[in-house]
Amino acid sequence: MDSAEAVAEALEVEAQEGAGDMTFTQNSSTKTELITVLGPTASGKTSFATQLAERLNGEIISADSRQVYRGMDIGTGKDLSDYIINGHQIPHYLIDIRDAGDKYTLFNYQQDFHIAYEDILSRGKTPILCGGTGLYIEAVLKGYHLPDVPENNPLRTNLESKSLQELAQILASYKSLHNTTDVDTKKRAIRAIEIADFQSKESLTLQNYKPINSLIIGIDIDRNLRREKITDRLKKRLEEGMIEEVENLISKGVDANDLIYYGLEYKYVTQYVIGQISFSEMFSQLEIAIHQFAKRQMTWFRGMERRGFKIHWLDYNLSIDKKIEQTLELI
Repeated sequence: MDSAEAVAEALEVEAQEGAGDMTFTQNSSTKTELITVLGPTASGKTSFATQLAERLNGEIISADSRQVYRGMDIGTGKDLSDYIINGHQIPHYLIDIRDAGDKYTLFNYQQDFHIAYEDILSRGKTPILCGGTGLYIEAVLKGYHLPDVPENNPLRTNLESKSLQELAQILASYKSLHNTTDVDTKKRAIRAIEIADFQSKESLTLQNYKPINSLIIGIDIDRNLRREKITDRLKKRLEEGMIEEVENLISKGVDANDLIYYGLEYKYVTQYVIGQISFSEMFSQLEIAIHQFAKRQMTWFRGMERRGFKIHWLDYNLSIDKKIEQTLELI
């Protein structure tokens, strides 16, 4: 990711755990074990996935790196009303499982995903993975299991006095091991170096989880329409109390720096709440950041296709019924 964009969000967090670009080939002759619904932000993937779950007696496993946090509702767009179809609550997992302020890694996600996944299968239900966090999706489909990297306090102390530019240069020296561009804040850069340093000394544990053969459905939304929906949604979230949500989290003891670490809405709204930027600066910078984030999501998904994943793209403008019809044909 381009650090000049200065956007902290899901893909930055996960990329700190380093998935690599290993080629993966789906086996079309193997029975589908999972349905995956992915797409950029504002593409309507959750509403489609829940409607699909209703038709298939399915249950949803979220693939969103920030919806795991309790109390972070408006900014992460949990839209929990989408999980109620015809008065029926669609079971969903990996939402509201951690307190705001915690650090949730790809290591944690893989463990939690497999607990939910095996439970759904054991009850004869259809598991549906839904979200826009590309690395979370790719990691569980490939079956890679990365180590839980411990804090290295001596290394952190040594790095603390360095500038962001110096940290970026240090991280770049690990380029064979790590996405070297996740450096929009010193805190992120130091954690990225910490992980890269650990990985340079320890071999990764692979194949602890088997690859999963998944039918992957992507929601394809026109770029201009996506931008329009993102702007409208941002205005709506602010009207619904996104600023008050951040103020409430801080009043409950969540450190402002932790909220900034989570990125996007929480980064810019927190900076506004603590007086670092004006309201107009918050809105304009956040709007740009979300647009850039959606673009990077699509870049990740296209990269998945290059790495061997078959994504069946459905036009956003199709009705839910038509999307479901086309999906059932693929199944």
